[in-house]
Amino acid sequence: ETSRCRGKIANSTITPLKGNRTFIVSPYFDNRERKLTRVIGIVHHEAVKELYCWFCCHPHGKIYVSKANIDVHSDRFEFPYGATDIICLEPENCDPTHVSIHQFAHGDIDQLPRFEIKNRKAEPFPVDFTVCISTMFGNYNNVLQFIQSMEMYKILGAQKVMIYKNNCSHLMEKVLKFYMEEGIVEIIPWPIDSHLKVSTSWYFKQDGTHIGYYGQITALNDCVYRNMQRSKFVILTDADEIILPLMHPDWKTMMQSLQQEHPGAGVFLFENHIFPKTVSTPMFNISSWNAVPGVNILQHIHREPDRKEVINPKKMIVDPRKVIQTSVHSVLHAYGNSVHVPMDVALVYHCRVPLQASLPRKSLIRDTTLWRYNSSLIMNVNKVLHQTVL
Repeated sequence: ETSRCRGKIANSTITPLKGNRTFIVSPYFDNRERKLTRVIGIVHHEAVKELYCWFCCHPHGKIYVSKANIDVHSDRFEFPYGATDIICLEPENCDPTHVSIHQFAHGDIDQLPRFEIKNRKAEPFPVDFTVCISTMFGNYNNVLQFIQSMEMYKILGAQKVMIYKNNCSHLMEKVLKFYMEEGIVEIIPWPIDSHLKVSTSWYFKQDGTHIGYYGQITALNDCVYRNMQRSKFVILTDADEIILPLMHPDWKTMMQSLQQEHPGAGVFLFENHIFPKTVSTPMFNISSWNAVPGVNILQHIHREPDRKEVINPKKMIVDPRKVIQTSVHSVLHAYGNSVHVPMDVALVYHCRVPLQASLPRKSLIRDTTLWRYNSSLIMNVNKVLHQTVL
C-alpha cells in the first residue's frame, strides 16, 4: 500500500465506530509483557465478535493488519456494554504512532478514523500524585464540597486532578475554569450519553440502559493508562471522598511507609467510611460559605459505625505501571499484590447521604481527623471562593 498513513485523526474522547457497537476512547502503548497497543474502549459484549487493528508503519507507509483480542472487563454488572481492552499486537520492526480499529481485515484505511497511540515514549514522572475523578454528571452543583475536596487533595499532596466531565452547573464551570487556569485540573470531556443510554446506577435494572454509571469504569481505566508515564501514583476516588491519613501528615509520607512495609505491592485499598451530611456540628459555620451551594465537610465529623454483615467498599491509590485493568473498588488484573490498608493508618472520608439513616446521633462515632487541616483548609477555600463564586 502506498497510502502513507492517511485517514482522519480522531479528536474526541469517545469515538463511535461504524455500526455503533464499538466506541474507542484511546490507544496506549503497553510493552510490559510484549509489544502491544492496548485500546481502551466500550463494546457491546455480545454483538462485537471481531475487530482488526490497522497499523501504518513509517516511513514507507506499509499497512499492517492484525486481529484484535477483545477483552470485555468482567465487571460489566449485567449491562450490555462494558469497559473493554482491544488488544493489538504490534508489527515487528515498526513503532506505529497511530492505529485504526475496523470490523474487517480489508478495506480503505483512508475512510477509518486514526487514533494516536499514547505512552509511546517513556517520560520521567513529573508528579507524585494524580487524582482521577471518574464521571461528573447530573448538572453537578456541589460547589463548596468540591472546592474543599480539591484543597484537601492539594494539602495532602496531589499535583493533578483529572475530571471526566459529562456536565455540571454554570457555577461549577466557573470553579473548574479557575482550577484549570491554576494548572491542577485537567478536564477530559465525557459525552457518553450522546452515544449510549446511560444509567445513574452501577447495576443493570433491565430498563433499556446500555452502560452503568455514565461509563465510570472505562473512565477510570483510561485515567490509569493516561497517567502511566506521568504520575508516580494514581488515586481513584470521587469528588465527595478524601483518603485521609491518620498516622501521617500527607500522602507522600504515608505511601513511603506503606511501600517500605509492602515492597511488591502496586495497589493500596482504603476503607470507605460514611460521614452523613444529615448530621452536623455548629463548629465552622462560616457565614460567607452559606451562600455557596454544597456541603461544608468541616461540619460533618460523625461517621457511621461498621456493620458486621456489610463490607465497606474500598478506594485506591495505585502504581499505574502495575495495573492492567481496574474496577471501582478493586483492580481486576495487576502485577504485584493489593494491600488492604488498616483503618488506623488511613480511611476514606466520604461525606454523603447516610447509609444507616435510622441510627441515632449517639450511635455515630465522632471523628475529627479532618479538623487537623482546618486552618489551612479554611484559608485556601476562602481564596478560591473569593476568586470564583463570592
